[in-house]
This record gives sequence, C-alpha cells and structure tokens, in this order.
Amino acid sequence: MMGTEKLVRDKIPELMKKTGTNPNVRIVKNQELDVFLRKKIVEEAKELFETGDIEELADLYEVLDAFVKHRKIDSGLLEMQRLAKNLARGAFSNGVVLDME
Repeated sequence: MMGTEKLVRDKIPELMKKTGTNPNVRIVKNQELDVFLRKKIVEEAKELFETGDIEELADLYEVLDAFVKHRKIDSGLLEMQRLAKNLARGAFSNGVVLDME
C-alpha cells in the first residue's frame, strides 16, 4: 500500500478518462480494503468537521455503508447495539459537553 493511494468512488476512474486523464488504479480486497475503508471514514469525517456540509455527511454515510457491507455486519444487530448504548448511556441529542480539565 503506497502513501499516495486513495480509495475513491467506483466511477471516478471512468469519469477521469472522459476528461482525458488516464488514472493508475488497482482493486483492493479483504484486509487491504478494510484498511482503506477505515482511512476513508477518517478522511470524510475530517471533511465533515471542516465544512459541516450535508454533501460531506452523504460521503461519510456512503463510506460507512460500504464498511458495514464489507464487514458483513448485520444492520439489525448494529441497530440493536446502537439502541443498547442509547439506553445505557444516552444519545448525543441534548448537547451535553463534558469539561475534560
């Protein structure tokens, strides 16, 4: 895995070719894909933090969906875990901020 490599949406190379660019691509799978997806989650979360744009939220949602599918995580089980944490510890809806000093 090279430092300059970046996971992109599936149609990006095709769109680049239409503009005259010949992108150098490869397909990753298994553990390597897992790593690239986790990096992409962080990248998209940073972009969402910086801009707050709904477009960035959509990108983050898309890569999270790909990660869930890649890991073959049952969406019902994931929702049950979310609800269990919600019941035990609450959600993030009230804006509670803890002073960490």
